[in-house]
Amino acid sequence: MATPRLPANAAAVPFAPGERLDYEVRFGSLKVGNGSMEVREIADVRGLPTWHTVFTIRGGIPLYRVNDVYESWFDVVTLNSLRYHQDGDEGSYERRRRYEIFPERGMMREGDQPEEPTVANPLDEGSFLYFVRTLPLEVGRTYEYSRYFKAQGNPVRIRVLRRDTVTVPAGTFATVVLQPTFQTKGIFSQNGKAEVWITDDARRMMVQMKSKLSFGSLNLYLRAATGTREPFRSGVGR
Repeated sequence: MATPRLPANAAAVPFAPGERLDYEVRFGSLKVGNGSMEVREIADVRGLPTWHTVFTIRGGIPLYRVNDVYESWFDVVTLNSLRYHQDGDEGSYERRRRYEIFPERGMMREGDQPEEPTVANPLDEGSFLYFVRTLPLEVGRTYEYSRYFKAQGNPVRIRVLRRDTVTVPAGTFATVVLQPTFQTKGIFSQNGKAEVWITDDARRMMVQMKSKLSFGSLNLYLRAATGTREPFRSGVGR
């Protein structure tokens, strides 16, 4: 089957197929794993062209391991989620779920279960990470959306905390610091208090993430980037 083309009315986004961001996962000063964010391709889902993205975090310490994979397919025009695969293992919390989402009908289905209502213009955890990159991200502003595909997980809040210059293994970057909060369990839960550093330029790459857990902080630091919209040069943040 031929790869779908990006239509002329596709939403403007700062990423493209082939973009891959690789991360070191650290607990304190210890390197304990790896992570990645990848735009694999434009894929066909029920006749619609979609961004197919995969976000992974693998690592941890002996008493707390994280092995998360968030795989998303979202419409290139509306950015609405159409399909979502979630494989999570965070400490004692495990889940493996498969969702089909039908925004045009306002319905969704988990696995073989009966359909149930979803929200208008739905997004999942993975597609939210890419949707955030399309926002203006004004410091001091809180963006609030009721677009999480499970209504009970709303609202999702994106607080833009400050600007910051950070040095990670990939180089030094000027960034905007965000605090995303989902009304769900996991790294982006209210209890996790995760902060995300996004480059303050047209690429809007995530270069650092820190999630506060009950026993410490599990952090991601950008190690390498390939396929970004602008040429990637280590050590250059703007």
